[in-house]
Formats: sequence, C-alpha cells, structure tokens
Amino acid sequence: MRLIITLERDETGMIVAQCPAIPGCISQGATEGEAVENIREAIAGCLEARAEAGMPLTVTVREVEVSL
Repeated sequence: MRLIITLERDETGMIVAQCPAIPGCISQGATEGEAVENIREAIAGCLEARAEAGMPLTVTVREVEVSL
C-alpha cells in the first residue's frame, strides 16, 4: 500500500509526520529519516486498529487547486 505523508518541522525542531488518509495517524522524529520510519510504524498500527474495529482503512484524500 502506498500512502502520502506530510513532514513539517515543529517549534521544538522535531519533524512531525502525518498520514492524511488515516485520521489521527501522526508521529515524529529528530530527523526526516527517523520521522519517515516512525510514521511507517504508526501507519501499520493504525491500519491494524482500524481493521480490528471494522472501520475503513483509509479516508479519501484529494488534491484541489486554489487560486491565491
């Protein structure tokens, strides 16, 4: 399964990783590589928990264009 993640540095300098297709699936790391590895583990755990609860594994994520 291929999923999009976001990476953003927070005010403490940590890299915060989120998976928009899985609500609440978030992790962090001191480096980008660590954050990516941690979000992979978080995604696996979230998918397992959602499957056990009978929930859809992911929600729909779409790209939209916005004029500025």
